[in-house]
Amino acid sequence: MAEPRRPAEGCSCRNTDCMERPLRRLFEGLGSGVAACPWPFVLVPLLLSGGLGAGFLFLPQRQANDIEEQFTPTRGPAKAERDFVRRHFPTDDSERFSAPRLPTEGAYAALIAAVAPGDSVLGPAARRDVLQLDAAVRARGYERLCARSGGACASPNPLLPLLGGGAALENLTFPVSHGVFLGAALGGVQTDAGGRVRAARALKLVYHLQEDGPAAAAESRRWLESFLREFPAQLAALDFASVQVTYFTSLSRQQEFEGNAKSVIPLFSVTYFLTITFSVVSCLKLSCIRNNVWLACCGVVSAGLAVLSSFGLMLFCGVPFVVTVANAPFLILGVGVDDMFIMIASWEQSLRKKEKSDVKSLLAETYTEAALSVTITTLTDVLAFFIGVWTAFPSVRSFCLYTGTAFVFCYIYTMTFFGAVIVLNHKREQGNRHWLTCMPVGVGKDQAEKSCLYNVCCIGNCSRPSSQVETKQPESEHPMSIFFKKYYGPFFTNKWIKLLVVLLYGTYLGGSIYGCTQIREGIDLRNLASDDSYIIPYYDDDDKYFSAYGPRVMVVITEAVDYWNETVRLGIENCTQNLEGISYVDKNFSESWLRVYTKLAESGLINISNKTLFIKNLSTLFQIVPSFEWDINKTQDKIEASRFFIQTVNVTSAIDEKNLLNQLRETAEQCSIPLMVYHPAFIYYDQYLVIVQNTVQNIVVAAGAMLVVSLLLIPNPLCSLWVTFAIVSVIVGVAGFMTFWNVNLDSISMINLVICIGFSVDFSAHISYAFVTSGESSANKRAIEALYLLGYPVLQGALSTILGVVVLAAAKAYIFRTFFKIMFLVILFGALHGLVFIPVFLTFFGNFGRSPHNTQSKKLELRFRNDKDCP
Repeated sequence: MAEPRRPAEGCSCRNTDCMERPLRRLFEGLGSGVAACPWPFVLVPLLLSGGLGAGFLFLPQRQANDIEEQFTPTRGPAKAERDFVRRHFPTDDSERFSAPRLPTEGAYAALIAAVAPGDSVLGPAARRDVLQLDAAVRARGYERLCARSGGACASPNPLLPLLGGGAALENLTFPVSHGVFLGAALGGVQTDAGGRVRAARALKLVYHLQEDGPAAAAESRRWLESFLREFPAQLAALDFASVQVTYFTSLSRQQEFEGNAKSVIPLFSVTYFLTITFSVVSCLKLSCIRNNVWLACCGVVSAGLAVLSSFGLMLFCGVPFVVTVANAPFLILGVGVDDMFIMIASWEQSLRKKEKSDVKSLLAETYTEAALSVTITTLTDVLAFFIGVWTAFPSVRSFCLYTGTAFVFCYIYTMTFFGAVIVLNHKREQGNRHWLTCMPVGVGKDQAEKSCLYNVCCIGNCSRPSSQVETKQPESEHPMSIFFKKYYGPFFTNKWIKLLVVLLYGTYLGGSIYGCTQIREGIDLRNLASDDSYIIPYYDDDDKYFSAYGPRVMVVITEAVDYWNETVRLGIENCTQNLEGISYVDKNFSESWLRVYTKLAESGLINISNKTLFIKNLSTLFQIVPSFEWDINKTQDKIEASRFFIQTVNVTSAIDEKNLLNQLRETAEQCSIPLMVYHPAFIYYDQYLVIVQNTVQNIVVAAGAMLVVSLLLIPNPLCSLWVTFAIVSVIVGVAGFMTFWNVNLDSISMINLVICIGFSVDFSAHISYAFVTSGESSANKRAIEALYLLGYPVLQGALSTILGVVVLAAAKAYIFRTFFKIMFLVILFGALHGLVFIPVFLTFFGNFGRSPHNTQSKKLELRFRNDKDCP
């Protein structure tokens, strides 16, 4: 029965345990119930997991790995801009194809033929290889499906017809030759003073296919799939001596991304083996009765059941399964093992107390002490994940839904399934039965005559002079707890060491803040493929030889304006010049139908002074430049929309992409004419507009929620403030140091920063609470006691969580390696705060914030103990 509440124990600004006390009583009742009838709590989770696991039957239908859909903002501006272009400028790739005018990337196969340093792709041997390469592609039936313009297939490269004769290439100029822009066709170019091409390192061939209409799109897709299957062998058979060929298709990025999930499946078995081994070794004893091997194994099984139940439930509910979700089981396994250690530690502590012997009282006390700690850490983690659902990136939403739900099931199964296993294991011990065979173990008088190995394996100890039953032996303190009490704690409370720690923290914080200022935004599309993918060499060649000229951007006049009005035309020209004035735009390569039309009028060939003449004489313009007809959406009496093109240059990094997009859109918004800028790549550039905002929003909201939870469930405000400090400090550290580890701030790393919040609470709350509730007389002694009680559990919690994700370091995919890198930083910095920074900083505050009821501290010594090892 609970002790009566004294008046002094009411809620106050220094003792806010109004919620903690009723929760402890609730968990005490749950523990008694589980102990009284354990089998239903074992069987129901197993049956529930089996039923919900049937949801995996829906996995093929729920897989949603479309890169654009999952890794770009849901309501990104470029998607609306693309819809506008599709409505007003329809394509016809069977009659009038133009690659720069496509609203999407199109359907294509691209090849880059590069030569060794010192050679030229325009040399005789290289030209022959390129022509042979072109013939090999055409022999695959390309001309039957090719995108057409003017009755012929669109040329893969404007120089291709000239490669047969070297004389035609002698007067070639770059980047424009005879009115043709070659910036995207020829790379690594060397020119003389007059601009004539002397040599070039690479030539790009792009074979566009028809995709207008479902039938054409399906046929082109089959051709590309066949190309990817068979072309590598065909390329190897050609065995070119002069050129090195890399290739890519419009399907490649998506197919390689979808293959990432399969590559990580073998790592699951390794992770479970490592985790089970770690758990068993941690709980292993030289005793055939009091051995906690089965508890360790069932703790891992409990985490596995949580994954099965949560994923099955989400699949039943129709939540998309994205490849990023494949990270979740590794994390859940580590956290589930942590909760198992908390329960075992509290159970072992209850066994040491002589006044309680029946299993109901023992488990009730275990739940009273341990369940609240598990509740706090689970609640903070779950809140962090469900707050992460409020993001513009669908891949992040899916991960947070699956993982947050898994944490809930992990908590439920720890409180039910694992608690019942503890009871059943205790009954085995009470019956003095062997841990493996469950056969009774007798302690005979002839034990001394047996070997030490026999006694260890079959009796439980190497030497036992009496026939005392195994289960009556008292428990000893864990050696690591003694280490933290006698050596580690006194070392870090030395005044010179504390000064060194302060300097170390200053260095850590300074480096972290500097890293935050250097952080790179956005996901590099090449990182969606595995390291050994064939598309990586293609990306490398493309960046090396063709990065000088960036996207050819559409500038669209989105409303009907009076083009025949000279004032309006001047306004359009001013807007065009402002766009061309951006540092990322080369004005020499702009293409504008209105400029050409105006020059025709100025030359006297046509009259455009009024509406009727302006509309009527457009046919003359179309006869001179037929492609301009595709840039004007007109009815009989007005022009609904029109577009022109500007050429970007030197867009070589994520920062350049971000700056380009922002400058183009800001300039377009300032124009007096309604303008819109668009390129298919802007679909991916849009992530730069929201990634920082979404990340900061999630972190701030989650940190605020963590503070509220801490204030409600941890009965000391000072402890809650230290929790908040740790959250902010660890997040700054992770965000800063991930820059030094070549990790960008993208939708993948955003997931991990959300995780960071929950784990920061795990490492900081318990150390600071143990400090403020300690009954010791000095701040140094209170810090030593806090480390004695919780130092090893914090260390073990860090190790078990890292073990859960360490195999991802061997993954060939950026997505999984990034998950490991940030989780490693989170655990490292979280443990560093819990074991070094916070204990030292707390000693500087002396008696400030101490609990007024420290006479009760010994009763509370295990409250909020985190991840205690099996003693």
